[in-house]
Amino acid sequence: MKNESRQIIMKANKTMLIAALAAGSLLVWSPALRAGDTNTPPSTPPAGAPPAGQRPPGMRGGPNLDQLNLTDDQKPKVQAIMDAQREKMRDLRQETSLTPEDRRAKMKAIHDDTTTQMKAVLTPEQFEKWQKMPPVGMRERRNGPPQGGNPPPGTPPPASTPPPAGTPPPAAPPQQ
Repeated sequence: MKNESRQIIMKANKTMLIAALAAGSLLVWSPALRAGDTNTPPSTPPAGAPPAGQRPPGMRGGPNLDQLNLTDDQKPKVQAIMDAQREKMRDLRQETSLTPEDRRAKMKAIHDDTTTQMKAVLTPEQFEKWQKMPPVGMRERRNGPPQGGNPPPGTPPPASTPPPAGTPPPAAPPQQ
């Protein structure tokens, strides 16, 4: 009799454990499945976000044209020039049959064409500011790793960096 009651309790525990695992797996997977169905973009950008089609300052893809204080007349012209340059550069990157020298020559031609067009649209002060801006894709290479980022492995810390707290000072070389 005692053995039978123990078996009944064990079967009940086993059934409850299986039911709990099944319920838990449903709870775990249902938000993940629902998250996969959110491919529709929001109808309005969040507060503080740039308008659709524009990148926030500091994002990769070109100079921050907000620094130029463009007039309403200049904005569409400059945007069209920058879009055309981006398209030409994209096409050039996809062209695999060019030698490195040919690729560099075409890049220079695209850059020179863009410069000529920008000079025609911008004021001399704006054009001077634009020329001082880093070229497309160069900002990251010039400025190094982003702030707060870790340096590449094997990079020694700068000489002015103090040792971590709790680190004993380096031992003096032995005197002879």
